[in-house]
Amino acid sequence: MTAAQEAPPALRQDCWPIVPDRIEDLGIPRSVVADLVLRYLWLHGSGTLARLNETLKLSFPVLETLFHQFRNQQLLEVKGMTGNDYSFTLTATGRAQASGRNEVCQYVGPAPVSIQQYQKVVKAQAAHVRLSRESLRGAFDDLVLPDGLLDQLGPSLIGHQSLFLYGGTGNGKTSIAERLLRIYHDTVVVPYSVEVDGHIIALFDPVVHKRVPFHDDLLDPRWAVCERPCITMGGELSAVMLELRVDESTRVFIAPCQMKANNGILIVDDFGRQMLAPRDLLNRWIVPLDRRVDYLTLASGMKFQVPFELMVVFSTNLDPHDLADEAFLRRIQTKVLVDDICAEVFDEIFRRVIQAHQVPAEPGCAEYLRGCCEAYAAKVLRACYPMDIYRLVKAISEYEGRPVRMTRVNIDRAVALYFAKSQPRMNDGADRSTR
Repeated sequence: MTAAQEAPPALRQDCWPIVPDRIEDLGIPRSVVADLVLRYLWLHGSGTLARLNETLKLSFPVLETLFHQFRNQQLLEVKGMTGNDYSFTLTATGRAQASGRNEVCQYVGPAPVSIQQYQKVVKAQAAHVRLSRESLRGAFDDLVLPDGLLDQLGPSLIGHQSLFLYGGTGNGKTSIAERLLRIYHDTVVVPYSVEVDGHIIALFDPVVHKRVPFHDDLLDPRWAVCERPCITMGGELSAVMLELRVDESTRVFIAPCQMKANNGILIVDDFGRQMLAPRDLLNRWIVPLDRRVDYLTLASGMKFQVPFELMVVFSTNLDPHDLADEAFLRRIQTKVLVDDICAEVFDEIFRRVIQAHQVPAEPGCAEYLRGCCEAYAAKVLRACYPMDIYRLVKAISEYEGRPVRMTRVNIDRAVALYFAKSQPRMNDGADRSTR
């Protein structure tokens, strides 16, 4: 096992839930399971045990129990056989009951797991990593990061503590945050949905949860095997996204972003520039960051507890002390300054950009570009400059219909487009005299 690798997946499967063969072992009310079957048949018109098994992720013993129960209650009738499987449909009584349940909730999908089981599994899947400077450098092998920066990141990642990345714009904070997921090499299980007080909360999100090929007859199919999730929230982050939301068309609750990110990473990019005021966000999360639990509220007003087992990464180019008070900063135990880069790092980034895009370059272009950037940016070097300038050189070359080449002339033209020139300020008297 490499230094950056977690325990192999096989060692973690002891906490994965096994498939239940009795309704009582599902951990959710029988009525919730029955409503799922009724809504499926009402929506599709007919069904078989195999199709119910595929859609609802319930075992055949559970489905057979419900099948016989519904037959005894005259809620369904058998229309024939499909191989060794029954083909059945709802009776008039069954359709009336299913229609009523469909007005309450229209969820038809994998059966939910109980909130208690979800809490237990998420806690058991908490990340534990082993890292060294060498293994961390391997995780960031496509970035040019000094050893001092790696040595600040390492302790925070080992402790899976929340992280505050701050520093000037364009220095690579977002790039670092987006690559943190590389330190994890194991898999986790994520439920498709969770049941709380008879309500269903949709949790699995195919955009967030990347499924991995895995098959185990013992694993409860209501859980999907996935990579650890990573969610990035930018300026669009609002207070609504941190709470349960009801889908008005289906009347199903949608899990908030921090719940979807459990057992993974949640990045708050450009912190301080969200629709949600920084103080409101910090007040919302001050308890979850400290106690590793969050509290959500159903439409009925009922509050319940969910794990907050994730790494929250704040990335900002603003002064942390202007965004948060000391009480909140104390709960983010690692603050890492991603500072302006030195000449050696700048030249190495330039070399990698040129090499990656296979662009011919005049000798000494790195030093020349560095000098131009320092002249325009008051001797400040940003990690983003080499790539940004290359893109402008490429655009200029394509516009003029010639091959892309990194030359001093092209660099001058790109730099003139890239940096804003300071405009002379005219005094009020001069302004009035020109009106």
